[in-house]
Amino acid sequence: MEAYVLDWVNLLLRWAHVIVAIAWIGSSFYFVFLDNSLTKPTAPDLVDKGVDGELWAVHGGGFYHPQKYMVAPKSLPPNLHWFYWESYSTWLTGFALFTVLYLYQAGTFLIDRNLFAWSPAAAIAAALGFLVVFWLVYDGICRAFGRKPGGDRIVGIGVTIAVVVASWLACQLFAGRAAFLLVGAMMATAMSANVFFWIIPGQRTVMAQMKAGQPVDPVHGQRAKQRSVHNTYFTLPVLIAMLSNHYGFLYGAKHNWLVLVGVMLAGALIRHSFVVRHKALVAGHRVPWEFAIAGTALLAGLAAWLAPAPLAQSTSMAPPSFAQVRAVVTQRCVMCHDEQVVSKGVQLHTPELIAKNAQALYQQAVVLKTMPMNNATQITDAERSLLGRWFEAGASVR
Repeated sequence: MEAYVLDWVNLLLRWAHVIVAIAWIGSSFYFVFLDNSLTKPTAPDLVDKGVDGELWAVHGGGFYHPQKYMVAPKSLPPNLHWFYWESYSTWLTGFALFTVLYLYQAGTFLIDRNLFAWSPAAAIAAALGFLVVFWLVYDGICRAFGRKPGGDRIVGIGVTIAVVVASWLACQLFAGRAAFLLVGAMMATAMSANVFFWIIPGQRTVMAQMKAGQPVDPVHGQRAKQRSVHNTYFTLPVLIAMLSNHYGFLYGAKHNWLVLVGVMLAGALIRHSFVVRHKALVAGHRVPWEFAIAGTALLAGLAAWLAPAPLAQSTSMAPPSFAQVRAVVTQRCVMCHDEQVVSKGVQLHTPELIAKNAQALYQQAVVLKTMPMNNATQITDAERSLLGRWFEAGASVR
C-alpha cells in the first residue's frame, strides 16, 4: 500500500511540476524572443513616452503591440503583471518530487554501493549540498566577474567549468540516474534563485525608486537581464538532465559524466541558435544555424558512441532453456519481484509470471538496462544477452 500511495503522489507531483514548468519556460522563451525581436520605435508618441523597443505580432485572430521601456516608464501603470510564481511553483513541485522519489528512498535511488558506499543520511545531505553549493559558486562567479569588461564571456566559461566539475563529481558519488537528475536540479535551483534573489528584488527596487520620485538606477535592470539570459541557456540542459532518468543507456554509460556534459552542451548550443536567430532576423542578417547544427551533430556523435556492440551470438547461438532463464531471474530479479515485494506491480517468482512479464523483463533488463536498479544484484552482460535470446526466440517457458 505504501508503494501504491507513493506512486500516486509521484504521478500528481510530476503532473503539477510539468504544468508549472511549461508556464515558466514558455514565458521565459517568449520574453527572450521579445527582447531580441524589438525594433526602435519611430512614432513620435512612442518616443515621447520613453519606449525603447516595440514589436507588432498577430496571434489568435488579434494583433498585439508590446512595448518595452528602458529603464522604466515615466509613471507606474495601475495594473502590472509579475512573472515569478511560475518559477517558484516549478521549483517547489520539483523539489517535492525529488524528495518523494529520491530523498525518501535514498537507499534505493540515490546510492549505488558499487560507486560509493555511504549511509542514506549522508547521501541526502550531499545531494542537498549540491543544490546549495552550486548556487553559491554560480552566484559568486556572477558577482565577481559579471560587471567587468568581457564579463559575460568570463562568467560563461566559469559556470561551464562549474557544471562540468559538478557533473563529474555527482557521477562518482551517486547512482547514475540520480546523478543526472541531481545536476539538472542544481541548475534549476540556480534558475529559480536568480528570480528570487535578483530579478524580482531588482524590479521591486525600481518600483520603490519610482514611487519615491527618485532616479531609477539602471543597474537593477541590467542585472535582472543578465540572470534572465543565464536562465534561458540553462533551460534545455536542465530539461535533458531531468528526462534522462528514463533512459538507462545515458546514465548507465561507462563515462556517464561525459555523456551528461555532452547532451547538456548540445542543448545549450541549440538554445543559443534560437536566441541569435531572433537577433539576426531583426537585423536582416543571415540566421546562424551553425550552432544548432553543432548541437545536433554532438547528439549524433553521442548516439554513435553509445550504440551497443552487435551481439552476433544472439542469432547464431541456440535459444537458452527456460531453466537457464529462470535461474538468472531468480538470482537477479526475484528479490524485488516476488510475493512479498511487488515492485512496480511486477512479480517474477513463478514460470507463469515470468511469461506474463516477459516484455517488461526484456525492455527493462536487456534493452534499457535500467533493471536491476543501480544493478544492485550484479547482473552481467552475458546474462542480459541470455534473457534477450530467450525473449527473441518466443519467450517459451517449456
